[in-house]
Amino acid sequence: MIMVSVGSVTVRAAGALREPRVSRWSVLVLLCFSLLLIAVDATVLHIAVPALTAALEPSSVQLLWIIDVYSLVVAPLLVTFGTLGDRYGRRPFVLGGYVVFGLASLAAAFAATPLALIVSRAFLGVGGAMIMPATLSIIRQVFTDRRERAVALGVWSAVAAAGAAVGPLIGGVLVEHLWWGAVFLINVPLLLVALPFAVRILPASPGRADHPWDALSAALSTLGILSVAFGLKEAGSGHTLGRGPALVVLVAGAALLAWFVLRQRRLAFPLLDIGLFGQRGFATGVGCVVLAVFALVGLELMLAQYLQLVLGLSPLEAAVRMLPLMVAAIAGGLAAAHVLGRIGLRATVGGGLALTALSLAPVLTWGTEQHPVMLAACFAGIGFGVEVALLAASDTIMASAPESRAGGAAAIEETAYELGAGLGIAVLGTITTIVYAPSLGTVPGVPSGLMAQARESLAAAAHVAGKAGAAGDALLAAARAAFVTALHSTVVVSVALLALTALAVALLLPRHPAGEPGTEPPAPERADA
Repeated sequence: MIMVSVGSVTVRAAGALREPRVSRWSVLVLLCFSLLLIAVDATVLHIAVPALTAALEPSSVQLLWIIDVYSLVVAPLLVTFGTLGDRYGRRPFVLGGYVVFGLASLAAAFAATPLALIVSRAFLGVGGAMIMPATLSIIRQVFTDRRERAVALGVWSAVAAAGAAVGPLIGGVLVEHLWWGAVFLINVPLLLVALPFAVRILPASPGRADHPWDALSAALSTLGILSVAFGLKEAGSGHTLGRGPALVVLVAGAALLAWFVLRQRRLAFPLLDIGLFGQRGFATGVGCVVLAVFALVGLELMLAQYLQLVLGLSPLEAAVRMLPLMVAAIAGGLAAAHVLGRIGLRATVGGGLALTALSLAPVLTWGTEQHPVMLAACFAGIGFGVEVALLAASDTIMASAPESRAGGAAAIEETAYELGAGLGIAVLGTITTIVYAPSLGTVPGVPSGLMAQARESLAAAAHVAGKAGAAGDALLAAARAAFVTALHSTVVVSVALLALTALAVALLLPRHPAGEPGTEPPAPERADA
């Protein structure tokens, strides 16, 4: 439909070309606005953790679910709603996603209990997963000119990166001047303005009834990821089921994901094109994306708490201290293509991961003292290194896939981003819980009930300290020291993972992107794909 209408426009007078061009870029603005809301929501809560904890008093496991249930729901549903959009048309899913996202934002803003906030965040993930894959597909549908489409996709990618980067800053401003629920409530008026425009300007897309949708695959991926995350979190605390049953849930989740993979290999129209992982460059690129985002998002959450609860900064001050990370990430995104052309694929990806690991190393020497210059330098190195590695890995992913399977490769890449974010918070948060609670010993003068509450998290200890009377200062000092010990443990794990990934890149990736001189041609397509 779009191809025909654009083709018919080309025979008109030059003045008549304006309207279609304006409408195309108007669609891009709307889609980028939609993506910005989704990207910001993934990180906006990082700064709001102390205020949220004081208001709702969640346990350590509940706090982790509040933060990362959004990404853990988005990850498996991206592919599900992407394939549903291909089958039934994308426009209804964008409009439905707006409604779900708006209602979930309203519910989250006024959630009175941790469970209510977790459920609201999960529905935010459903709304985000309905919107995100459709935005990319509609861009490809509307921009039929290859050069214009390249510009549009570049803008889309920049908005996604910028949204995740500025999330903590927006959260800091809203928490500082309003209350923690404002980080969700701000979505509602924005969506009320955007929805009528979306109804008016979003193009209809034809469905593809010839592509069957496999509900069992969607259920296996969603339940598998959530079960693995639940098992990891519960294994760290044992509050709900106990550690033994939690390990059973973890193994069951892994089994569901293995079943999902086996099923995709047998289906004629799989939800996820697993066959792409047979190419070494593609598999290595996806692994780099998962582990780089794993380290970045998980540590961003821990460092945001460190700035506020250990160094005593306000939410806005903490967000400002994190600005070097955001600025460096944007600079890394702009410089990545140039760096990739100059030093090659292997050195760019491996060097970015190595720079991130080196920038994290000084954190192991930090305690409760102020160190603004070193902190800014470390944040800058982390942001630049991760973004350079991510964009080079993205180039590897897309270059390794044949053009006919580019859609499947893009779906896997988007899923890898969200999965890395969700698992990063789950795993590093669980490590923090495991180390923090035993490190916080008994503080004289603090009742056992308050001590148990303080061991849930540093944010809980800061809240409890006000109820502990004269012993409150001693409790807060002990909790800060315990959190620093836990932070060091997460940094050790992250540095080890980044170093191992950099080593794998040096061994497995070619020197140059696929398609350049000196590289092997991509493997032939699977016949059943």
